Amino acid sequence: MNRDLTVGNPGAVLRRFCLPLFGSVIFQQLYNIADSLVAGKFIGESALAAVGNSYEITMLFIAFAFGCNIGCSVVVSQLFGGRAYGEMKTAVTTTLIAAGALCLALMAGGLLGSRALLELIRTPEEVMEASRLYLDIYLWGLPFLFFYNIATGIFSALGDSRTPFLFLALSSTANIGVDILFVTAFDMGVAGVAWATFLCQGVSCLLALAVVFRRLARIPAEGRRPLFSASALGRVAAIAVPSILQQSFISVGNIVIQGAINGFGTGVMAGYSAAVKLNNLVVTSFTTLGNGVSNFTAQNLGAGKTERIDQGFRAGLGLVWAVCLPVAAAYLLAGRQLLCLFIDAPTQTALDTGVTFLRLLSPFYFVVSAKLTADGVLRGTGSMGRFMAATFTDLILRVTLALVLSRTGLGATGIWLAWPIGWTAATVLSLLFYHTGPWRRPAGEP
Repeated sequence: MNRDLTVGNPGAVLRRFCLPLFGSVIFQQLYNIADSLVAGKFIGESALAAVGNSYEITMLFIAFAFGCNIGCSVVVSQLFGGRAYGEMKTAVTTTLIAAGALCLALMAGGLLGSRALLELIRTPEEVMEASRLYLDIYLWGLPFLFFYNIATGIFSALGDSRTPFLFLALSSTANIGVDILFVTAFDMGVAGVAWATFLCQGVSCLLALAVVFRRLARIPAEGRRPLFSASALGRVAAIAVPSILQQSFISVGNIVIQGAINGFGTGVMAGYSAAVKLNNLVVTSFTTLGNGVSNFTAQNLGAGKTERIDQGFRAGLGLVWAVCLPVAAAYLLAGRQLLCLFIDAPTQTALDTGVTFLRLLSPFYFVVSAKLTADGVLRGTGSMGRFMAATFTDLILRVTLALVLSRTGLGATGIWLAWPIGWTAATVLSLLFYHTGPWRRPAGEP
């Protein structure tokens, strides 16, 4: 059901809208968590290292899909809030066409250069073939990833966060079962883990597209609108390209960091692979709640109700901090037990690596969640220059410090210390940009 986010108590509206989004991101992360869990439990530590190693490269492709999601979602939110339904439908079809072309180019480049990418991050020879196999199968499923992300962005733009949640709940649960079936019953190894994700994500993508087209057909629009518009593409690209660059550079930075981690051996790789999945589950939850703030902000900006933006930010901050408290406590107190979910008979090196990573990062979830909530407002208002400045500050600091500190007596621990430093600096900038945002200026003021 479509929902107007421009009316009603902002806090209550945002909570109702974001709760299914939060559920959706949990199930979305189950795709990758299930892959690592099944690989570590049913195949072995080397398989876990291979899946985790490929994961950093897959995040580069996810960055492009996520950028298309955000670009389409923000523009559609603004047009939906402003009741410009004809332009809204053109923006949707334009995004789908452009994303399809981009996806094909990425698939070709990825399939031709997968081994080169793995060599670039110093993948150990003992996990090279498994990493490449997982990555190649993943690349064949890129169209499902792209179009599913766009569909969920459209649902969110229309104020409907429940439908994508239902799709993800079913497909992610099925993915766990198919993972185990392919690996244990069919003895497919790492390939079984990859094919399970391919099949389940494909089904959810096709269902989501079918429903979103039906939903759009029910929204009245005067006259026939073009399927593709250069102006609509430019408007979507103005949001999508900075988001893609942001996510891509983060992914490239993570690939560089993965290369530094790989130099410490398979045990550290496996421990990091398990711990970073737990970390990404939380940070992605914050990002998704920030996307909810983006949709709320964009609809209200389109409707000219800018006074509701601050109320939405405060409500969003309350939501992410409510998530921070139990998660930070769990990672600090039960990190070792959570890591054991991923690794069967883990080595001491793997366990010590994962526990140290979680204990250093989890207290700073309160910091990075504030940044991602402020980023949601910046994206929703189209303040992409400010958004990118804060993000690149985090990235540059994190990558530089990781490379420098890893070469000191701190070893791998030096890499983990780079995260909270980068998060803190970037949060200061994001909050500053939020409090001085251009939407606060009176009409007509430059």
